[in-house]
Amino acid sequence: MSIQWNGVMPAVTTKFTADDKLDFNMFEVNMKAQLDAGVSGIILGGTLGEASTLLEEEKRELVKHTVSLTENKVPVIMNIAEQSTKNAILAANKAEQDGAKGLMMLPPMRYKASDFETVTFYSEVAKNTSLPIMVYNNPVDYKIEVTLGMFEELLKYDNIQAVKESTRDISNVTRMINRFGDRLKILSGVDTLALESLFMGSDGWVSGLVCAFPEETVAIYKLAKAGRFDEALKIYRWFLPLLELDINAFLVQNIKLAEVATGIGSEHVRAPRLPLQGAERERVLAIIAEGLRTRPTLPDYKNL
Repeated sequence: MSIQWNGVMPAVTTKFTADDKLDFNMFEVNMKAQLDAGVSGIILGGTLGEASTLLEEEKRELVKHTVSLTENKVPVIMNIAEQSTKNAILAANKAEQDGAKGLMMLPPMRYKASDFETVTFYSEVAKNTSLPIMVYNNPVDYKIEVTLGMFEELLKYDNIQAVKESTRDISNVTRMINRFGDRLKILSGVDTLALESLFMGSDGWVSGLVCAFPEETVAIYKLAKAGRFDEALKIYRWFLPLLELDINAFLVQNIKLAEVATGIGSEHVRAPRLPLQGAERERVLAIIAEGLRTRPTLPDYKNL
């Protein structure tokens, strides 16, 4: 299965039971909602997936189980976030063995690599996997930017194909299109800039709030790509207070609370994360409640 690198791709949460085991029953409920809504791929093992707390065998179980659930309807993409080049290659190889069809890849973790080191890191992984790669470019959170000049070097590898664009500079979409045309597919990685990014020509959206609101997220994408901008904007303006829950240190807890409210998830997180408490919990619940109260009626976006 080839990856088109377009549409909405959820960075899904990992579901846990009350006794801290992987909850495949609730995970299946969420996957069904995502697939029914019309997502284009499933991304595992990101920040929302609490990957830093998962055991290696749990990551492999998640990939295998998701591949089974999706039944090749959409590609399963595994996130790579490693501290060493050696471990990044090993993680890529295991993901491929377990049935993943693509990789989303962060620069080296913890160490602030130079431009040359970062390009070499991505290049070595690209040379050692047949899977297509989406570079996760998020200098705000991870302190390393993959610049246009660095992409010039990386795009020499055919399997480096896309970018999760999270620089927060919306004009970067135009710079990339002007420089690389269709050679580099661009997916917005910031929920609160997603529609703006689509208007500027992005190919897709790697979303967080899609975990709780899959139909609304896909509807915005489909309407925008169909040129029905006013309809897309109306839903997006309703969605924005909820989308802002994704650009927050407690995004995992926030989005899991939203999943509970929409009936397709649970609140269980893995320590050191803990469920929200006190005033912050009440604030987030109020935003979710207002979103549900004013939830829009969607047009027949699936047939666009």
